[in-house]
Amino acid sequence: MERPVLVTGATGNTGRHVVAGLLAEGVPVRALVRREDHGLPAGVEAVTGDVTDPEAVARAAEGVRAAYLVWPLMTAEGVGPVAAALARHADRVVYLSAAQAGGGDPGERGSWGAVEDAVRDSGAEWVFLRVTGLSANALQWSGRVRTGTVRAPYGDARRSLVHERDVAEVAVRALVDEGHAGRAYLTTGPEAVSQRDQVRMLGEAVGVAARWEEQPREEAAAELTALFGDAGYAEAALEYWASLAERPEEVSGDVERVLGRPALPFSRWARDRADDFR
Repeated sequence: MERPVLVTGATGNTGRHVVAGLLAEGVPVRALVRREDHGLPAGVEAVTGDVTDPEAVARAAEGVRAAYLVWPLMTAEGVGPVAAALARHADRVVYLSAAQAGGGDPGERGSWGAVEDAVRDSGAEWVFLRVTGLSANALQWSGRVRTGTVRAPYGDARRSLVHERDVAEVAVRALVDEGHAGRAYLTTGPEAVSQRDQVRMLGEAVGVAARWEEQPREEAAAELTALFGDAGYAEAALEYWASLAERPEEVSGDVERVLGRPALPFSRWARDRADDFR
């Protein structure tokens, strides 16, 4: 019997598409889930546990050929034993990382870089999907798009957001095909789109004349601090968005190189997720 592939974060933005993609290719799938009422497709073998628990990860990884790792924390604390547990069983680990992890300065690499180091040090073959940002991040505006106005800071910040389906398709190829081990793919959309234009595209997708309303930085900082409970994180996020108004996020051709087709544009994502904004 063919060894399964383990998917963590299987009910999340990318994980559910990874599961669907593997099943479509006839690959057995095992999922590490936190709840028994996971709603995954029939045929998926579900193991209950938390990805931050090395013992649960070891149970879920027993006998698998590869693993898709989504690390849910904003810190890398505790990831070493988890990576080691995966490596004891899986030949290859594909980690959903972030573009920042590719920076030369250890401080800039953040927790994503530290997780990459743990996976690399585990001894398993590794593939890193360094995402600039998921288009699904725009779901935070769903309620405001319905009203016709999105009030937020830095409307001119341009992001190369990537469709979660593209991330999942690249992950599936990295999980099942040869030739990807030891690669770090900068996983982006096909262009950098301003936040202002993202709102316009979302409005067009749902039939609403949505517009951007620039929010003062101080007001945005207070909201973000209340949301995340961390003033430092809020300030870092605002600094990053401010920088993107002058220097857009990088656009990479890695998705097209892996999949043999162009990455899906943000306008396509807006149409695909239009019901979430209605």
